[in-house]
Amino acid sequence: MFGMVLFLASELMLFGSLFAAYFFLRAITPTWPPEGVDLEMISPSVATVILTASSFTLLFGLRGLERGDLARYRTLVLWTFALGAAFLGIKGYEFSVAPFGIASHAYGSLWFTILSFHALHLCVGMALLLVMLFRATPPSSVARPTGHQTAQAIGYYWHFVDVVWLAIYTALFIVR
Repeated sequence: MFGMVLFLASELMLFGSLFAAYFFLRAITPTWPPEGVDLEMISPSVATVILTASSFTLLFGLRGLERGDLARYRTLVLWTFALGAAFLGIKGYEFSVAPFGIASHAYGSLWFTILSFHALHLCVGMALLLVMLFRATPPSSVARPTGHQTAQAIGYYWHFVDVVWLAIYTALFIVR
């Protein structure tokens, strides 16, 4: 657990530096975002609801693991995985229809960089969800099933990625 908390602190610094670059450029640029950047709000808003829902499915799945209900746990972790995949599908669509490219201007460079780093972290989270599924075993005479602490640590990671998305959504799509 302690290792995961330290790792998340380093990830916070990574995303913090990306946000610092974004807001620095936003502050010194007269027109932000540049002309021709018209992002629609429907798909990122739907993606936000989907990713937020995935935090709840994982939370309730972890509660099932704590109670020894592996069927509920596995079902909800699979739902979390599916919601993560749906989120990534929407992000892929947004990348393909963006009216600018990564080399178009500073805004495009940061937009693609921030969203790509987040997508990479979500892919890692999805791989970790699969690890969770394979590590969980039925409870024995011991109080908790094996894999519980691993699942909790991965849950921290997943929730962190979700919270980072809320900050990205607010900065890049609402405040702009």
